Amino acid sequence: MDDEVARVRLLDTAEELFYARGIQAVGMDAIRDASGVPLKRLYQLFPGKEQLVEAYLERRDLSWRGRLASYVQRGGDPRQRILAVFDWLHEWASEPGFRGCAWINGYGELGSVSPAVATQARRHKDAFLAYLRSLVAAADLPDPMADYLYLLAEGAMVAAAIFQTPQPVLHARSAAEQLMAAQMPA
Repeated sequence: MDDEVARVRLLDTAEELFYARGIQAVGMDAIRDASGVPLKRLYQLFPGKEQLVEAYLERRDLSWRGRLASYVQRGGDPRQRILAVFDWLHEWASEPGFRGCAWINGYGELGSVSPAVATQARRHKDAFLAYLRSLVAAADLPDPMADYLYLLAEGAMVAAAIFQTPQPVLHARSAAEQLMAAQMPA
């Protein structure tokens, strides 16, 4: 197996196990066993667990933001695209095995001891906020609206994971809709 195939297998396995069980609960032996990639090759590609975790979070970020943007682009007018963010989050939170935000989870586990995990979490959150800012600008809403929407979305993801129901995302969507309606000219 060449390096690229091994790398993809390792990252697929890391994503599945880290997201389902938590980063600290999964050792490199479990990654090796589940991926079928020999331990020597694993350490050639990722010299330590922190490098594997960082690569997992980077790849998941690109995938997560890509799926979100693809979904939102199908929306109609700019305000509908903002609400589509919450629709997508609701679909995601409804998936079997949903455990919330991988970056919040990772930061909660390792953020204080792993600069790489903290950096990945901040990058992901910064990119999500920037995306919301672009949607808010396109909808011709005041700049602070992006911060409000961001907090609604983040809170909804956390609550959906903790309570194991996508219902908080629907509440956040309703709040977002009310916030935007309040910005309509009288």
